[in-house]
Amino acid sequence: MSDTASQRPQRDGLPLIRIYYDARCPVCRRERARYERLSRQDANVEWWDATDNAEHLAARGIGLKQALLSLHVETAQGQICEGMPAYRLLLARIPGLAWLGWLITRPLIEPALTRVYDAWVRRRLCRDGRL
Repeated sequence: MSDTASQRPQRDGLPLIRIYYDARCPVCRRERARYERLSRQDANVEWWDATDNAEHLAARGIGLKQALLSLHVETAQGQICEGMPAYRLLLARIPGLAWLGWLITRPLIEPALTRVYDAWVRRRLCRDGRL
């Protein structure tokens, strides 16, 4: 289940999103802390460790390896977004950063950024003996 200490009440117009991330990754934990620090108190974001919630993800058609290789976000409607579109949903919850989410999903930027991100994640997981 969620490793968020307390559940925030849903704010009108801002439905819950659930972020599946690699809690064993120090960089990922630092990024989570940064997003939490920058986001509004009522951002309505839950952070779930992908490894601890592998069964939950599998029920949604996402294997653990796939979850570790890319950020996944689940909307309140149960829709799963992956990769840069998932980051776009997350960045939309942080004041002043919605433009960055828009930028990273532009047709010329998203493929290049995805290649760099994927290479970094694969290298990290291989180095840690997890891939």
